[in-house]
Amino acid sequence: MSKFFYKGRIEKKPKHESYGFNTKRSAKLGTEENPLPLTVQSETRKAEVEATLAENKLVGIITVNADAAENIIELETLLNKPQTTVFEKTPNRNDPCSCGSGKKYKKCCG
Repeated sequence: MSKFFYKGRIEKKPKHESYGFNTKRSAKLGTEENPLPLTVQSETRKAEVEATLAENKLVGIITVNADAAENIIELETLLNKPQTTVFEKTPNRNDPCSCGSGKKYKKCCG
């Protein structure tokens, strides 16, 4: 069969790409592959930060430097992730009313 009449794909697409598997993702911050770089000013503060890391199962490289300013911004951003807001669903017309009257929503508050 000649190439002139061939209608299919000549090179097959790799299967992992067709399923949406991300092969180029970066390592998550705070893991063994990508530890958190942290700077503290004293040994007591280092012990506090190590306890926080162990409590949250994170990995970090902590350096003690009394001259430099404390830098634990990456740790704080991982611990204080914004929560998604969830709105309460409004009832449908024939559902019981949420105010507790016992009537249908369309007759009471709708």
